[in-house]
Amino acid sequence: MDPNPLELRHLRALVAVTEEGTFTAAAARLGISQPALSRTVVALEALLEGQLVTRTTRSVALTDVGVRTYRAAVAALAAVDDVAAAAGRQPRPLRLGYAWSALGRHTGEVMRRWRSDYPQVPLEVHRVDHADGGLDRGIADVAVVRGEFERSDRVTQLLFREPRMAVLPVGHRLAAQESILLGELRDETVVITHYGITRLDLWPPSERPRVALTVDNTDDWLTEIAGGLGIGVTGESTASQHAHPGVTFVPIDDAERLAVHLAWPVRPTHPATAEFAELVTRVVTSR
Repeated sequence: MDPNPLELRHLRALVAVTEEGTFTAAAARLGISQPALSRTVVALEALLEGQLVTRTTRSVALTDVGVRTYRAAVAALAAVDDVAAAAGRQPRPLRLGYAWSALGRHTGEVMRRWRSDYPQVPLEVHRVDHADGGLDRGIADVAVVRGEFERSDRVTQLLFREPRMAVLPVGHRLAAQESILLGELRDETVVITHYGITRLDLWPPSERPRVALTVDNTDDWLTEIAGGLGIGVTGESTASQHAHPGVTFVPIDDAERLAVHLAWPVRPTHPATAEFAELVTRVVTSR
C-alpha cells in the first residue's frame, strides 16, 4: 500500500461516484470540481493498489474490488458520523439507503427540499446491494424498498406503484417497440440481481422464461444486459436513475406495477425520521 495515508475524502469520493453513477453528478454532490474528484479516486486506487472503477464517457461501474471497497467505505463513514455525533461535534446525518433507483424522478427534489427545510440535519444517500437498503446492517436510518415488504420490526409507508419496463440490449428485436407484453419475452434469458424483486413467477406459467442469470449488483446487471447476455425487468425509475448507453427501456403493458415503500425501524435510529417521511410523502404526492 502507498505510504500516504488513506483519508475520509477518498472514501467519500468513491461512495459519491458509485451512488451518483457519473463523475459529473458526484462532483456536484461533493461540491468539488470533476478533475479534483477524478484525481481523488485515482489516488484511492493507487493507495489500495487496484482498480476500483471502470469509466466510460457516460457512466461508471465498480470492479469486484470496487464493490467490496464501496461497502466497506459506506460502513466506515457511517461509523465516523456516529463518533462525531456522540462527541457532540455535529448532528449525525440522516442516512437514506436504497438498493437501486432510489426515489426515481423524485430523488433530486427530496434532497433539495430536505436541505432547504432542514439545513441543520445533513442527508446522506447510500446505494446498498441489499433488498432492505441497508437497514439490517445499520448503514441506513430510512430506506426505499421495492416490492411487497412487511416485517414486524419495520414501519413501512407505501409511496407509489410504478410501471415495469423491459431492459433490452441496444439492437434487440423488441427495442424499437413503444411497449411490449410479458409473453414476448418468453424465449429470453432474464438477468436478475440476488436482491432484486423480478422473479420468473412474474410471468404466467405458460409464458415463463426457462432460464435466469443471477448477478451481484445493479452495475453487473446492466453490463450483462448491454453485452447481450439477457434482458431485465425493472420499475420505470431505473430508466432515469441508471441510464446506460448499451440498453433500451421499453414499457411492459401487462406486468403488475411495482410497489415502492419507505421503511425504517419501529424504534427509529435517527430523531428526524418522522420529518423525513412526511417530506417524502409531500413530494411524491405533489408531482
